[in-house]
Amino acid sequence: MQNSLLRHINLPEDLRQLKAEDLPQVAKELREFIINVVATKEGHLGASLGVIELTIALHYTFNTPEDLLIWDVGHQAYGHKILTGRKDRFETNRQLNGISGFPKRSESDYDTFGVGHSSTSISAALGMAIASQLKDENKHHIAVIGDASIASGMAFEGLNHAGVTDANLLVILNDNAIGIDPSVGALKQYLTNVKKGTQKQDNIFEALNFNYSGPIDGHDLPLLISELERLKTVKGPKFLHVITTKGKGLKQAEEDQVKYHAPGKFNAKTGELITKSNTLEPPKYQDVFGETIVELAKKNENIIGITPAMPTGSSLKYMMEIFPDRAFDVGIAEQHAVTLAAGMATQGLIPFCNIYSTFLQRAYDQIIHDVALQNLPVVFCLDRAGLVGEDGATHHGVFDLAYLNCVPNLVIFAPRDAVALRNIMYTVQLGIDFPIAIRYPRGRGHLLDWKQPYKTIEIGKGECLKKGKKIAILSIGTMAKHVENAIVDLDISHYDMQFVKPLDETLLHGIFKTHKTIVTIEDGTIVGGFGSAILAFANTHSYKHHIEVLGIEDKFIEHGSVLQLQQLQQLDSASITKKIEQLLSILNNS
Repeated sequence: MQNSLLRHINLPEDLRQLKAEDLPQVAKELREFIINVVATKEGHLGASLGVIELTIALHYTFNTPEDLLIWDVGHQAYGHKILTGRKDRFETNRQLNGISGFPKRSESDYDTFGVGHSSTSISAALGMAIASQLKDENKHHIAVIGDASIASGMAFEGLNHAGVTDANLLVILNDNAIGIDPSVGALKQYLTNVKKGTQKQDNIFEALNFNYSGPIDGHDLPLLISELERLKTVKGPKFLHVITTKGKGLKQAEEDQVKYHAPGKFNAKTGELITKSNTLEPPKYQDVFGETIVELAKKNENIIGITPAMPTGSSLKYMMEIFPDRAFDVGIAEQHAVTLAAGMATQGLIPFCNIYSTFLQRAYDQIIHDVALQNLPVVFCLDRAGLVGEDGATHHGVFDLAYLNCVPNLVIFAPRDAVALRNIMYTVQLGIDFPIAIRYPRGRGHLLDWKQPYKTIEIGKGECLKKGKKIAILSIGTMAKHVENAIVDLDISHYDMQFVKPLDETLLHGIFKTHKTIVTIEDGTIVGGFGSAILAFANTHSYKHHIEVLGIEDKFIEHGSVLQLQQLQQLDSASITKKIEQLLSILNNS
């Protein structure tokens, strides 16, 4: 009977009551459960399907949550969530007010560490293991890390420290040769050689003082349980190399692991993707970037493309296909990506370093020390800026305007549409003597006719989109479209400032002298962002206007659709209209 075992499992203690020979049936039902839900509700698919047996083996063998288990990255954790008390709520995964798509400490005691970004598990688990030693607690500490994540610098920092401790730490390498895109780099080749049995050098993990075992089949439940039971008796840092197949159990997900990482809606029985209508749609901003950099690179041989493990998500894959010697996927290594770009810039190349806004946070010192301090002309293209939707708090790109605005020498530009994105990319490759950050959102714009002839953009200049009276709205980036829709019937002004840094002070003086109230709007945090810069400008020049700052409130924003989250933050067109009408009423009655 379908779900005859899984329906009785609400917590790992229920799982542990089963006989070992029953566990393959649990694995089959758990796979079907995930496939059926994700097929209609969407989410990350392939990563969790690949670790079903490992998930069951870990919760069956270890006494979770007393024994501490960390998943790196949390894409793998759907099975974990279902087995740890969230089965009945799993249909709410990644939806507004539902469970998070990633492990989250506030959601469950079984989620021992929040993991939305990669390569943090070894350091965190080691910290927990050392804490257990200091408190004289007998606990196991397990970090499950993917082969793409373990190539990151931070993972090696954790391994390096762990190897000189006697901490009770087990690192499990989930080796499927792919993250979101195929893994890259020398470590990938090393792991491939280990799997083939052709690796002749010393084992790198043994050299770091780990007790290494494997590689073993990550879909063989009896073998996994046997090896985990053995490792429980081994003292000190241990390393288990497990071989898995991403998307295991769904033929299409195994064959097209990139597409089925997060496939959208699909037929749960056949695995076929549910295609959308052929209605002509505006392009995704990532594709505007991807197509434009190829166009420009054909004429300018100095253009280089760099991405840390996101060639598909950033659409740099277009350039990688046409100019493989000039486009680089450096793996999950944002720090390296930024400083690599800095090194190239010193030699006269024009590096376009494409990093998701939320992931650029991981390379903050490199932005300051290696790029801005030396005033190197690196072009940062920050994809997924603003609210990104269902991935939630770990992925919203809402801090970039604030954390970049305080960095000297760095220019910050936010295009209001696809044409502006193309034009700024064209402008900077003509030659700049400063670094620039170009930030744009996830998803599609609104223009169909976006491949216009290139025009240069004057650095630091804004534009007047609508001239009106009393109130001036200053927008940055794609929020301009929401403002445009909101004020169709209102006699107020609208300016697209384009640049957060440098601000167009000439334009601002004119605005402040001809309007009574100023409204700023951004899809970033109101603390230290665009609105804060306008407030500072007004203070510096002794303007006494009422200034209304609209943006993301000073809290971490949870998951939901972009529109739902914009409505909650009162950044949708209807909320903007209501706010402006309130301000007009105040002005008219004063």
